[in-house]
Amino acid sequence: MLAISHMIRHYPSMTQRYLIIALVSAALFGLSTPAAKLLLGSIDPAMLAGLLYCGAGAGVAVLRRVIGFVTPDGRAVEAPLSRADAPWLAGAIVAGGIVGPLLLMAGLSRTTAETASLLLTLEGVATVLLAWFVFRENFDRRIAIGMACLVSGALVLSWTGQPSLNGLLGPLAITGACLAWGLDNNLTKKVSLADPLQIVELKGLIAGPINLGLGFLAGGSLPAVSSLAMAMLVGFFGYGVSLALFVRALRHLGTARTGAYFATAPFIGALAALVLLREPLTLQLLAAGALMAVGVWLHLTEVHDHQHAHESLEHEHLHTHDAHHQHSHDPGDPVAEPHSHWHRHSPLTHSHPHVPDMHHPHKH
Repeated sequence: MLAISHMIRHYPSMTQRYLIIALVSAALFGLSTPAAKLLLGSIDPAMLAGLLYCGAGAGVAVLRRVIGFVTPDGRAVEAPLSRADAPWLAGAIVAGGIVGPLLLMAGLSRTTAETASLLLTLEGVATVLLAWFVFRENFDRRIAIGMACLVSGALVLSWTGQPSLNGLLGPLAITGACLAWGLDNNLTKKVSLADPLQIVELKGLIAGPINLGLGFLAGGSLPAVSSLAMAMLVGFFGYGVSLALFVRALRHLGTARTGAYFATAPFIGALAALVLLREPLTLQLLAAGALMAVGVWLHLTEVHDHQHAHESLEHEHLHTHDAHHQHSHDPGDPVAEPHSHWHRHSPLTHSHPHVPDMHHPHKH
């Protein structure tokens, strides 16, 4: 907590807010892992993956309409998805909504819940490596060392002493899920200026039924009503609300940093598994957790401040008139803040603590 407080003091209030949002998103997803492990006793893995995403999509669809009903003046209306967003969103749905959850459920059926929870730290690793080397987000030595600690912790955690195909299948499946979600996170950043609830609604309502269909083809069946309702509820909070918060954080913190903060999710999941499922606390688990904790700490205590230039840019998203949004309004644009409308960023050069969010993609 001291490390988190140390970092938060160095950034503006808006960034502080989204640091907290990223951590809440991680907590919700972390708690969903042991909850899903409990449900696997009564639900087929492929069916559970479908129900989790159906719960996310349906729940967020209702939430989105409730919010729209109670704020009819449109003061805080997010920008809708555009046609140009479709390819990025489609890739994110396939990778994160279909491939990822199927591999996770398969891995959970062969792995203890606390081990699976800590292995999910690799999602942050995959997210960051793709952000750095494929999508060209900036990083420094401190961030690189932190990711090395996370990878080392995952390797310690997955070591079985006497490797066998059966012993490796669970960790390998979970690692594959992390790679899929890492790609999903980077693709989702491309559309993160649009309404997060609309993004999650589409992801859930497309990926969920597809996963259910695959489950039926594999011979699965719907569980009892009580198990079905619980799976939908876990999906709403652990995948729906969590993902909506994650998209908001992506917009303001950048993919790599948000992925690093999200790496706190496995610690929460592992702790919940120890308490709720009474799974054993081992030396291997403690060693892996310590390495991962160091990696997360190095990320959380990073401060990035230098003079940088903003090029001219035009787009639409929810915003307030801060230092980066000093533009004029057309007669039909909303006035009360925060608001969303098409606007132009004039060229600007200045210095302040920042992260590679949607307004700071500059080179170093």
